[in-house]
Amino acid sequence: MDRSIRTVEDVLRLLDGLFASGGDRWTGGAAGWWDDFYADRDRPVPFFAAKPDENLVSYLDRGLVPRGRALDLGCGLGRNALLLAERGFEVDAVDLSPAALALAEERARAAGLDVRFLRGDVFALAADSLRGPYRLIHDSGCFHHLPPHRRISHLALLDRLLAPGGYFSLACFAAGRMGSELSDADLYRAGSLGGGLAYTPEALRHVFAGLEEIELRAMRSQPPDSALFGEPFLWTAPFRRPVNGARDVHPRG
Repeated sequence: MDRSIRTVEDVLRLLDGLFASGGDRWTGGAAGWWDDFYADRDRPVPFFAAKPDENLVSYLDRGLVPRGRALDLGCGLGRNALLLAERGFEVDAVDLSPAALALAEERARAAGLDVRFLRGDVFALAADSLRGPYRLIHDSGCFHHLPPHRRISHLALLDRLLAPGGYFSLACFAAGRMGSELSDADLYRAGSLGGGLAYTPEALRHVFAGLEEIELRAMRSQPPDSALFGEPFLWTAPFRRPVNGARDVHPRG
């Protein structure tokens, strides 16, 4: 008889297990899945190239986000972390995959850039290893791989680590263009995230209602010879944490 649930985190981990057998990219054996994915560095995958997100470059070029400490969630091969370090940010970058981080570290060394790379579950690292507050938290493709109950963890991470007046920058699957459009309840019935969750602008505004929306738009497509990454099946948005007034408190277990 198992009666081990005592905290909110215990419940969240129980719900993680409902997706563990579906080959999903955050729960279960996700690190191994991503290691296999990154094993062939010559695969024609758009985000394998050392090209930062066009929307992130736009925010920096416009002076929207002042330099400071930055956190890159699900950093992959480090394309956005390296941009931030090049632009004068002090950067922490997190990913589940040792294979991805090995190449990211190679790229940082080759460019002479200082990035602190950390491997593991970002929610566990948020409690143990991440040194907030951050002026910028950038999430390019991590959020849409989270099961619905882990939105609670994501919001708690922002509450804990994002500085007052700081910015949260997001790129995630756009409904009608990429990703699963099953309802949250149906995702649990299916036991799979279907490769990632699609979001509407209204859904994103609902999830991040405690933050100020600066702009929300489709990522701008980039030609092959562009130095930037851009795919129009992604929504992009910078949100700002209010300087005064606390966000809603989310349970942390």
